[in-house]
Amino acid sequence: MMSVAARSGALAPYLHSTKHAVKSLVKPGAKDLAPAAAPGGIRLAHTDIKIPDFTDYRRPEVTDPSKSSQDSSDARRSFSYLFTGATTVVGVYAAKTVVTQFLSSMSATADVLALSQIEIKLSEIPEGKNMTFKWRGKPLFVRHRTEKEIAAEEGVNISELRDPQHDKDRVINPKWMVVLGVCTHLGCVPIASAGDFGGYYCPCHGSHYDASGRIRKGPAPLNLEVPYYVFSDEDTLLVG
Repeated sequence: MMSVAARSGALAPYLHSTKHAVKSLVKPGAKDLAPAAAPGGIRLAHTDIKIPDFTDYRRPEVTDPSKSSQDSSDARRSFSYLFTGATTVVGVYAAKTVVTQFLSSMSATADVLALSQIEIKLSEIPEGKNMTFKWRGKPLFVRHRTEKEIAAEEGVNISELRDPQHDKDRVINPKWMVVLGVCTHLGCVPIASAGDFGGYYCPCHGSHYDASGRIRKGPAPLNLEVPYYVFSDEDTLLVG
């Protein structure tokens, strides 16, 4: 084991520093009480720290300490405005590009656009019958109405209807009734040539439509929607 003398010798520098520190507290200002040398583990002043030089990042107008920064404030302010304006223009253009790309990703795909219009041969639909087609992912009802159905629908008192519309306002040619097969209640698909009025019937919640696609009974609030369509010729119907 290390002797007491050896331990005292090893601790001598620290004991010496402690002694002088105590004396400096008792008799402040005594020159002879200052330690001649501090131990290696104690740093008395941060003289080895280098202060970074930011001269390369400063504007030339403010590097000279003998000149007032107020003299160059206008020039520096103009540069700041120019830089801010250029950054704003770039930011707006980038935002426009992002929005354009986002909206483009939400637009209809090529296969959907190809089905945006449908051409129907009317000679394939017998009188008094209804045929169902798929258009834009929805069922499309095309009905070849008889003279009796036309007369019955034109004679309906529109003041008694929930969604008042005259039959003439829903057709281009009275013989052809074109509506979307989507119930206006909850989007179910009605059954053609069914219901209390011989038009369309939705079995989901009991909505009854007449042969003009108008709601006559049940919870549906509106008539069946009539899409945009034209007659290319006497035998061709173009929907969309």
